[in-house]
Amino acid sequence: MRTIETVVIGAGQAGLATSRYLTGAGRDHVVLERGRVAESWLSARWDSLRLLTPNWMTRLPAWSYAGDEPDGFMTAAGLAGYLSRYADSFGAPVLENTPVTDVSAMAHGFRVTTWRGSWFTRNVVLASGPSRVVPELARRLQPEMHQLHTSGYRRPGRLPSGGVLVVGASASGAQIAAELCRSGRTVVLSVGSHTRLPRRYRGMDIMWWLEQSGLLSRTIDEMPDARAARAQPSLQLRGGAPAVDLDLATLHELGVRTAGRLVGVDGDRVHFADDLASTVSAAESRLRRTLDTIDRFAESTGLDAELLPAEPVRAVDVAAGPSELDLRAAGISTVVWATGFRHRYPWLRVPVFDRDGQVVHRRGITAVPGLYVIGERFLHRRDSSFIDGVRHDARTISEHLGSSSQAGRRGPRRRVDIDIPEGARA
Repeated sequence: MRTIETVVIGAGQAGLATSRYLTGAGRDHVVLERGRVAESWLSARWDSLRLLTPNWMTRLPAWSYAGDEPDGFMTAAGLAGYLSRYADSFGAPVLENTPVTDVSAMAHGFRVTTWRGSWFTRNVVLASGPSRVVPELARRLQPEMHQLHTSGYRRPGRLPSGGVLVVGASASGAQIAAELCRSGRTVVLSVGSHTRLPRRYRGMDIMWWLEQSGLLSRTIDEMPDARAARAQPSLQLRGGAPAVDLDLATLHELGVRTAGRLVGVDGDRVHFADDLASTVSAAESRLRRTLDTIDRFAESTGLDAELLPAEPVRAVDVAAGPSELDLRAAGISTVVWATGFRHRYPWLRVPVFDRDGQVVHRRGITAVPGLYVIGERFLHRRDSSFIDGVRHDARTISEHLGSSSQAGRRGPRRRVDIDIPEGARA
């Protein structure tokens, strides 16, 4: 068994940001990656995907975009190359094709087991990406129905001929539904909770506004209910040129048929909740609250005089969707599950999970000395799961790890008491 001070699990943006800080501090560590650097961006994204954040917003520790299109949007492959160059820039100690199979606590540290051997380490940083979420309803579809998660979707031509049911209307579901409809497919979109945003507002990219107004830097400690904050609906947005909004009204104009949330499956027949109007109304309310916050910020900082005036946002008016649909009769041959991702650590044998199976932590620091987590949604800041946001948590974790390691040399480390924000308790 090899011995090393720190093992970072995952070589995506979160793991590499952590590695950069550890390298700068001279900390002995290794980054274990199940595939290649940025594997999920290489193998679990569709071909036409563009990031939701502009290129200028791909800042990492000691690294930022230096190209000719700061306001452009990278492809998934472009981001993978960007992260690979980042790893090379500081000689990140990445071991590729090294899946972790077990992390167990030992006296004064952890045993990390992989397909390529084991390490004894004082510290473990969980930086692996989230896993796809597919509801149990998927098991009730007819075996002949082709179904896949967005992580397995590449382009329309890779699907069987026929129509498509897309389940989920946040960024991935809306973008894929639009692409499929433009390719000539019949598309039905099952709409769940989402957060609608315009691509640009008052002449500036929406991400510029979210950053400048402080909305992205708000912390979990400021939220009245941490659990609810982390469960907020995902963005309904698209990147790329032209900067056209992607919302249900746009999808209707393309010819996409909308329905409520999918609540039942019986072979070829699927059932939808009668909640489309309320879902749209809730998304509109979230949108208007966000734009009101931006307008107040613009007024308080004097930007009102320099930028375009506040502008009305087109209302989304959708007709009531069907309560049920016979997929075979409708000519639908494929179901795409745009039902998101969730962090899971099935190989972690350390008691740090809450009742929902999530790692309990504060700012990425768990109650078990030496065990950290990074890259999760709203880990500390609202942008903690953004490419641009992991740098803040990477610094906090690396500094805590360094100070704890120094203290550990003077004696065994003790379990930490964590003050969990109200609403985040198990």
